Amino acid sequence: MKQIIQKLNHICLVLFIGGTILLGGCSEDFLKPDPLSFYEPTATFSTESGLQAAMAICDRHLKLYYATDHNEMLSLGTEYMFSELMVASATDKRSMLCDVANMLTPTSDDASLNNLDRNNSIWYFWKETYNGIMYANTVIQFVDDVEGLDETTRNAYKGRAYFHRAFRYLSLVFQYGDVPLITKVIEVPKQNYKSTKRDAILEMITQDLEFAVQWVPDQKDMPLIGMVNKGACRMLLAKCYLALGEYEKAKAQTDILIDGSGYSLMQNNFGTFNDGGEPETWPITRNVIWDLHRAENKLISANSEVIMGIPNRGADAESFVKMLTMRILYPFLFNSMLKTKDGKQALLNLRRNHADYNPQYDYMRSFGRGIATFRPTYFHTHTLWKVNGVADNTDLRHNSEVGNWVRMEDYRVNNKASSEFGNPITLFDDNGNLLCGDTIRRWFDVPHYKLFLDDPVNEANISGSDGLRGATNGGIADWYLYRLAEAYLLRAEAKYYINPNDATIKDDLNALRTRAKCSELYEGSVTIGDIMNERARELYWEEWRNVELTRVSLCLARSGQPDEWGNTYSLDDFDKQSGTDNGGGSYWYQRIVHYSMYNKGPIQINATGNSNPNYTMDKKNIYWPIPYAAITANNKGELSQNYGYDGYDPATPKWETWEEAVADEDKTEN
Repeated sequence: MKQIIQKLNHICLVLFIGGTILLGGCSEDFLKPDPLSFYEPTATFSTESGLQAAMAICDRHLKLYYATDHNEMLSLGTEYMFSELMVASATDKRSMLCDVANMLTPTSDDASLNNLDRNNSIWYFWKETYNGIMYANTVIQFVDDVEGLDETTRNAYKGRAYFHRAFRYLSLVFQYGDVPLITKVIEVPKQNYKSTKRDAILEMITQDLEFAVQWVPDQKDMPLIGMVNKGACRMLLAKCYLALGEYEKAKAQTDILIDGSGYSLMQNNFGTFNDGGEPETWPITRNVIWDLHRAENKLISANSEVIMGIPNRGADAESFVKMLTMRILYPFLFNSMLKTKDGKQALLNLRRNHADYNPQYDYMRSFGRGIATFRPTYFHTHTLWKVNGVADNTDLRHNSEVGNWVRMEDYRVNNKASSEFGNPITLFDDNGNLLCGDTIRRWFDVPHYKLFLDDPVNEANISGSDGLRGATNGGIADWYLYRLAEAYLLRAEAKYYINPNDATIKDDLNALRTRAKCSELYEGSVTIGDIMNERARELYWEEWRNVELTRVSLCLARSGQPDEWGNTYSLDDFDKQSGTDNGGGSYWYQRIVHYSMYNKGPIQINATGNSNPNYTMDKKNIYWPIPYAAITANNKGELSQNYGYDGYDPATPKWETWEEAVADEDKTEN
C-alpha cells in the first residue's frame, strides 16, 4: 500500500513541478485559461509520462470533494445538508446556512476564505468540478497524439479520462441542472458559452462510459490501486442509464458487477482489527461492519467488496488530506453548555497524567473533539432504523452494544466534582429543566463505525492546550468511492422502475441487511422509499446524498412510478416549482419535508451566534443557483439561471444536443 500511494503522489508532484498547471479553473473569470506561457501542452503531453501525470491529478482530485474546503469537510457536508439526513449545526455562526429557502441566492457564496461564517461548499463544487473536467479533457484531447501507445493502452487512458469527466458532469447536472458543456482544453478565453440541457449531457457521458467499460481494465489487471477500473466505469454507467430511463441496461450492468466481476460482499471479520483508540472507554466487539470501514482495511486485497477506493494514507502525512470526521460530525460536548443535574460541567478533557484522569472516561480520544459543523437529523439517527414498522435492534450499522454506534446516553459524567460522576449524562434534570444549552449542536447520536479515524498526532499531545490535549480530530485515511453494496441498491432501483411488484427487489436489499445481522428483513413488495432508506443506512458519508436524491427524482418523473406516499411526478415540472409548503415539488423535496427538520419553524437555543435558527428549504432548491460570478464573466453569451432564482428566464437559449455544444466550443464570438 505504501508503494502504491507514494507512486501516485510522485506522479502528482511531477505534474505540478513540471509546470503543467493546465488551465485556470473556474475563478471569477469563469473558464478563462492561465497564460499560455505557463506550459506547452503539445510538448508536455506528447509522452506517456505526461499522460500518467494528468491521470494522477484526476485521481487525486476525487478526494478533495470529501476532505477539503475550509478544513472542515464542507464539500461532503453540503451534499448532506441538502438532504433528509443532515443539517448545518454550527450555531455560533450567525450566517449558518439553515434558512436555505431565503439565504441561498446566486450571490450568497462568493467563495471568500476570509468569510469565517462560511459553512457550505456550493461555490467550491462549481469550481472544483470544472477543474476536474479540465484535467480529464487534457488527457482526452492529447492522448491520440502520444506516440508508441498501442490501441489497448491508448483507449484505456481515454476511458479513464471519460470516467473522470462523466463523474463530474453527473454531479453537476444534479446539483446545478443545465450547465455549460466543456469538452476541450480552451486555448483562448471564451466568454460566450450557453448552457446545455441536462439530458444532452447525460447522453454524452453515457456514450463515453460505454467506451470506457469496453477498454478500461479490471482492477486485477492494473498495477496500482486507486486508479479508475472497469468496475467503477460500470457503476457510473449504471447510474447514467438509470437517469436516462434505460432501466434494463442499468440492471444488466449491476448484474455483471454482482455476479460476473469477481466482487463479493464481505461477510466476516477481515484485515486489521482497530480497537477504537481507548478500549477502556469504548470497547469494540469485532464485527464485519467495523472492519469494513477501517481505513487500514478499505483497499487491501482481502476486501472483495471495494470496487474503487481513494488512497489517502501513508508515512508522508503532508502528502495527504485530513478527513476531519471526528471534528465536524460529533457533538460539541466539552464545555459548560452541557451540565449535570447538580449544575456542574458534565464532561471534561483531562490530561492522561492528571491526577483525576480515568481511562474509562476518555471521550475525546474515543469519540473526538467534536464541534458539530453538521449534525444528523432525528430521522437518520432514529426513525430510519425501523423496518416493517419495527426498530431493528440487531442491525450492526446501528448497534451500540458492539461499539458501532454512539448514543448520547453512552456518555457518562466524568467530572468528579459532580454527585452524578459515573452516571449517564441526561438531557433534563428531575424537574424537566433542560441541561443542554444547544440541543442542535450538542445532543445527537453518531454512526461511530463510519466516522472513527485514528489521529496519532493529536492523541499523543497529552500536555498541550485544553482543546487539543489527547483529543482526536480524525486523520488521513483511505476512503471508498464505490463498493459492491451500492450495486445491489442500484439493481433494486432499476427493478423498481421496470416493475415495482418484482418480488426479487427485496432480495437485493436483504443481501445487505443479512450481512449487517439484521433481525428485520423486507417482505413482499418494497417501495422506492425502502430502497432509499437502505441506501441511507448503508452508504452514509460515502454517497453524494443530494445528487442521488435528485437523480432518483428524475427517475421517478421519467418512469411514472410512485414514491412511498403514492405521489407521482412529471418531467415538465418536478424541478420547476417553488414554495415551502408540504405539497408538490420533487421526490427530493418530499423526502426533506417528511423526514428532516426543515420547514418546521424556528428553534430556540441558548447559543451566542444563531440563537433562533429557522431551518427552511424551498422546492426550487433542488438545484443550486448558477453562480452570478460565472454568469457575468460569460459576458459575450448568456448562461441560464435556474428556476426560482434571480435572473431566471425560461426564454434563455440552451443547446438541445451535446453535439451542438461541442461544435460551438471553438467559437469565441457569437
